[in-house]
Amino acid sequence: MPVFIDILWLVVGLVALYFGAEWLVGAAAKLAVRFGISPLVVGLTVVAFGTSSPELFVSLQFNFEGLPDMAVGNVVGSNICNIGLILGISALMYGLSVKAELIRRDMPILLITTIVFVWMIWDGQLARWEGIVLAVSVILYTVYCLWESKREKNPEVLKEFEDEFGAEQAGNSPLWLLIVMILGGLIALYFGAEWLKKGGVSLAVRLGVPSAVISLTLVAFATSVPELATSVVAAMKREGDIIIGNVIGSCIFNILCVMGFTAVITPMAVAEISMVDLAVMGAFTLALLPMMLTRRMIGRLEGALLLLGYFGYMAFLYVDRIAPATAAII
Repeated sequence: MPVFIDILWLVVGLVALYFGAEWLVGAAAKLAVRFGISPLVVGLTVVAFGTSSPELFVSLQFNFEGLPDMAVGNVVGSNICNIGLILGISALMYGLSVKAELIRRDMPILLITTIVFVWMIWDGQLARWEGIVLAVSVILYTVYCLWESKREKNPEVLKEFEDEFGAEQAGNSPLWLLIVMILGGLIALYFGAEWLKKGGVSLAVRLGVPSAVISLTLVAFATSVPELATSVVAAMKREGDIIIGNVIGSCIFNILCVMGFTAVITPMAVAEISMVDLAVMGAFTLALLPMMLTRRMIGRLEGALLLLGYFGYMAFLYVDRIAPATAAII
């Protein structure tokens, strides 16, 4: 029964995070469009940030509670989940064509961001000054997105973002309702992070599994649900640019924004995140580059390979860390 209660907290936290992100992203996107911000900018900044909000709330919560390994594991696991699981499923459904030059230019930024982050965390610590560098970088990245969006001329790309985030989608919701939804989303994200932390930590202690593993797997998947929902819907509409932009943007925001502001508030020292975890995140990121540049398409075969890599990593975590830990208790 106690294990069931822990799982229940995880599920309740997941539901709260999902709806919190949905309310926040939906209302913020509509509000931005109503104030005259272009759908392309909304898709590349507001939505990318909003879908990363669960990671931000959860990592802040973990770090406040003195659980830096879970805070870092949440981001590392989320980026692996974003590329391996979410992009893999989306590509397996229909195949994703990469038309946007803007999104292709984001790929080097993700690679550099990942390399710098791995270098920073390699010594087992993320200092406040390193957090400041990451936090300032996310501001510069957002400014860069705004500047680049003014140069985007591809009509197909513009139409995709107009269909997804344009004035028609903004609807006629009253201003007060959008504000209530944003506030409600923030409240749901706060409590969702608290409940997810409560269930995840308790489950890790009860089963004897390293807390970082719970964060790399269950927590990372839970906080990536908004990206998964957004990407699956976009895949059904054949909106490959939105899916890839969402995944790349979210991965960048996870490192720069989530890790940056979390480390600024409280510097982190990690012990349970292994070099293997960081190498897997880097390998998934690096694997995207040839997929996107060869045929300018992430097809079903590539999607299958990404999924295989993701489940292979999950299997590795089970054999290497979960099974030995639970066996020691039994």
